[in-house]
Amino acid sequence: MGYRNLASAVRDLEKSGDLVRIDCEIDPNLEIGIVQRRVYQSGGPALLFTNVRGCAFPLLGNLFGTLDRTRFLFRDTLERIHRMVAVKNDPASLLRNPLGVFDAARGGLSFLPRTVSSGPVLAHQTSIDRLPQVKSWPLDGGAFITLPIVYSESPERPGWRASNLGMYRVQLTGNRYEPNREVGLHYQIHRGIGVHHAEALERGVPFRVNIFVGGPPSLTVAAVMPLPEGMPELAFAGLLGGHRIPLIQKRGEPAIVAEADFCITGTVDPKRTLPEGPFGDHLGYYSLAHDFPVLKVEKVTHRPGAIWPFTTVGRPPQEDTSFGAFIHELTGDLIPSVLPGVRAVHAVDAAGVHPLLLAMGSERYLPYEPQRQPRELLTQANAILGQGQLSLAKYLFIAAQEDAPALDLHEIEPFFRHILERADWRRDLHFQTRTTIDTLDYTGTGLNEGSKVVVAAAGPKRRELPTQIPGDLRLPDGFGAPRVVLPGILAVEGPPAAAPRGENDPVMGDFCSFFGKDDPINAFPLVVVADDSEFTARNIDNFVWVTFTRSDPAGDIYGVGESMTAKHWGCTGALVIDARRKPHHAPALEVDPAAEKRIDALGAPGGPLHGII
Repeated sequence: MGYRNLASAVRDLEKSGDLVRIDCEIDPNLEIGIVQRRVYQSGGPALLFTNVRGCAFPLLGNLFGTLDRTRFLFRDTLERIHRMVAVKNDPASLLRNPLGVFDAARGGLSFLPRTVSSGPVLAHQTSIDRLPQVKSWPLDGGAFITLPIVYSESPERPGWRASNLGMYRVQLTGNRYEPNREVGLHYQIHRGIGVHHAEALERGVPFRVNIFVGGPPSLTVAAVMPLPEGMPELAFAGLLGGHRIPLIQKRGEPAIVAEADFCITGTVDPKRTLPEGPFGDHLGYYSLAHDFPVLKVEKVTHRPGAIWPFTTVGRPPQEDTSFGAFIHELTGDLIPSVLPGVRAVHAVDAAGVHPLLLAMGSERYLPYEPQRQPRELLTQANAILGQGQLSLAKYLFIAAQEDAPALDLHEIEPFFRHILERADWRRDLHFQTRTTIDTLDYTGTGLNEGSKVVVAAAGPKRRELPTQIPGDLRLPDGFGAPRVVLPGILAVEGPPAAAPRGENDPVMGDFCSFFGKDDPINAFPLVVVADDSEFTARNIDNFVWVTFTRSDPAGDIYGVGESMTAKHWGCTGALVIDARRKPHHAPALEVDPAAEKRIDALGAPGGPLHGII
């Protein structure tokens, strides 16, 4: 049941017609990433690159490129996992289906890894410079491992039971790393390996880390799963893969996954860092160079016939979008049991996941209240923002299910319409300032630092939302090109932003004070000021990407008729979000025209990639 290693998954996909071999020479510097991104965008197959320039190993791309393919890879275990989730939510279901007890117990056995004395991953030794040197975007600081599986154990409690398996990108070359001796480890805020790092600092000792590449596909998915603290990802990998994960365990050393394709073994000095990056990331911008931990490489090994899986990230949707959708399928039904009263949460992929959360909750605190307003929703919003990586969200919009039982969080336009019809900007905005945000987000006041806002809406509809620009709409000098994005949402072009980081822009203050309470702009409850209003309004994906990746709530939210009462900020007119690019923002990702043309030629009629891209 399930795949014991990556090669068996590749063979199965090829047999089923969902994998294509690419035998023409492809450069790992930019070209291979372009091919992978194009095939992903077309919903194409997995790709096995057998002739990678300067590299002896085949590369596997787009393995998780479609949700259907991801489901296919784990078809043997999905039903069992859904059954176990159902038991978690409704223990009485075991009484209605006693056979489920035995199936759940059989699945539970695969949680436990099994110890082996050796394994294929130790068969051959190599060096960092002989590994695939994949560079995805022109300004990347070097070659990166983009699907790394980074394994660490607690210095205080060695062993797999207190281990962490995470997908923390690894920089192989560039910057000040000593070639073949050092690689960069980029682990961000709120990551499990950080706990092990803190323990090592407290004990004054280095800690050992293994970086796996490849192995059973369940290992890769487990590395990105938002599991409860204390649940080892290795255990989940066994459950999802349908078999116990074989581990090579030697006294004093972290475990090695026997069926991995590659393993980089090394030691982290918890007091030492070096600049890592830049790297084109999933928000659609570069994460810049910052100091991160360094792995001192001791050994690099690989199995016979090793395959190097990779991906490229960038502005969504990309391959990691399929990861997110699959994770939601596995865990979405658990939300009510983890967060009481919360019905569903949607991290919006088009906005880069962490910038924007949508949620449905319950409003039951005062059922007799004649004019309902958000009360229990605020409790639930705090619970959401205190839960794992959901805590990194910047914007959380939460609605009461009682007001619209059929509302679907994944339908962005109806959800925003529902919120904007009900929100009272004098009451329904709740800020957290000087708090933590995603490490990759440069809109805040510093690295890992920014703000959040909760928009909670409950009760009856308050307003009709306009769908056309009023004929008497007026704008101050320097602002123009108004566009209706969605009902009730207006995009306006503004002058280039120039305010220093962490300061409000007086230009935006002047923009809001230009309008009186009866100005027609106030018919739009939400106004987005952008560099390009046509681009912003072109489609919903552009709207959420521009609005929520390019703004920090506390620094970039303004309002017509704004005021502060008892330290609560609100406004009587339109809410205004300044989504212009700021001088402190990271640069957006842009393609290399020459590399794109080379791939165009390979995909032209008669070319080796014709019909693939």
